[in-house]
Amino acid sequence: MAKLITEFIGTFFLVLTIALTVVSGSTLAPLAIGSVLMVMVYMGGHISGAHYNPAVTLALLIRRKVRGSEMLAYWAAQIAGALAASIIAAWVTGVSFAPAPAPDASSVHALVLELIFTFALALVVLNVAVAPATKGNSFYGLAIGFTLGVAAFAAGPISGAAINPAVGIGPIVVATLSGAGGLTHLWLYLVGPFAGGALAALTYALQNPDDKS
Repeated sequence: MAKLITEFIGTFFLVLTIALTVVSGSTLAPLAIGSVLMVMVYMGGHISGAHYNPAVTLALLIRRKVRGSEMLAYWAAQIAGALAASIIAAWVTGVSFAPAPAPDASSVHALVLELIFTFALALVVLNVAVAPATKGNSFYGLAIGFTLGVAAFAAGPISGAAINPAVGIGPIVVATLSGAGGLTHLWLYLVGPFAGGALAALTYALQNPDDKS
């Protein structure tokens, strides 16, 4: 239960920060987003592994670091956290935030960026928080948080930079239920990140052939 509570809390604060900073129009939103992930990773890394992202949990399943039943429970906690954060953000701001590609961005471009940057995030997680060679390091939260910040700065203006299925599901579902949006773009934030997470797991195996666990 402690693991699931931690996954809920970490995902909640990640999505809440994304929603509030994007709605406010802050040019430093990517910095805040990367920073909140960093601090939440340090908060929960020793308890749940601090995934806060279904695509990261999938990558860890492929690497046999979590069981299938554990992955499904993590997904449920992560999505619940994202939904709760989206509801509170909409209530506080009066605006239902939902990630979406830029109006002039093609679906293919958005999909590829979601895949690429989720690949980067999951690969960093695997190498700094899972790999035996980096076990016990103190920089893992900083590396993971900065990766997401980079993704938000680089891909945000094009794909919306969810880089996380929970960040897609929570806000989009809440916006749809409130009549302020639809499910049109949800598939981008599922297919791209899950494919990126799976690719990261395969790449990690090539990078770390001695990690047989």
